[in-house]
Amino acid sequence: MGRMHSWGKGISRRCLPYKKTAPNWIQMSVSDLSDQICKLAKKGMTPSQIGVLLRDSNGIPQVDYITGSKIGRILRKNGLAPKIPEDLYHLIKKAVAIRKHLERNNKDKDSKFRLILVESRIHRLARYYRLSERLPANWKYQSSTASALIS
Repeated sequence: MGRMHSWGKGISRRCLPYKKTAPNWIQMSVSDLSDQICKLAKKGMTPSQIGVLLRDSNGIPQVDYITGSKIGRILRKNGLAPKIPEDLYHLIKKAVAIRKHLERNNKDKDSKFRLILVESRIHRLARYYRLSERLPANWKYQSSTASALIS
């Protein structure tokens, strides 16, 4: 499959093991792992930061092999999920940074073009999240209020 905003047709991707069972070196139970995920989320960590911390400190390769559900779903079940999904949040943060750059350098045509590409990705992702009901049906990205969303 080709890339959205580039010429590449690369097939590079992550390669997870075919066996989807928990490794035998993991001693944590499902409830302990879910409690630890919720505790880390209450400290303000994002789902990807939680996954990296669990991988590096506890040796847990994939949470869904042990619990049967992903970190985001565990957080949503316990009411701790972020209001804006993480990938959408980072795209909005990137668009705000580009807009701030364009205020100082208004002749930077490449950045103007990249801003259009980033905002089109934001609109596409927001449409997906509205249809899957992870965002409210009336949620809309507006560049004027975007900096308030990420602060």
